[in-house]
Amino acid sequence: MSNYNFNDKTFVLVTNSASGKVSTETIFKYQQVGNLVTADYAGGTIKYGKILAILQGDVLEMLYHCLTTDDQLKAGKAIAKITLDDGRMKLSLNWEWLVSGSDKGRSEYLEVN
Repeated sequence: MSNYNFNDKTFVLVTNSASGKVSTETIFKYQQVGNLVTADYAGGTIKYGKILAILQGDVLEMLYHCLTTDDQLKAGKAIAKITLDDGRMKLSLNWEWLVSGSDKGRSEYLEVN
C-alpha cells in the first residue's frame, strides 16, 4: 500500500520541457480510490484534460489526453516519481506524446493547498 493520498489534491506546474502543452495556468485536480488515481485539468492552453493512473509505491504510471485551446487533441503517457517537498507532494514526470508527434520531455508539479 502506498503512503500517498491524491484524493482532493490540487497540483500546478513548476517546470516543463518546451514541447509540453501545460503551463503555470493549468490546474490539476486529483482523486483516488485504492491505487486508481485520476485527474481533471484545464487552464492556460488546455481546454480540458484527463489523467488515468495507477499508483505503485512512489510511482504513478499515467496515461493522459487533452484538448488544447487551438483544438488539438493530444495524448501521451508518463512515469511520475513522487517525492515530498516541505510536506507537499511533488511529481517529477518523464513523459512522451503518443499522437501528433512523439516528442518526449520532463516536467515537475507541486501540490498546492
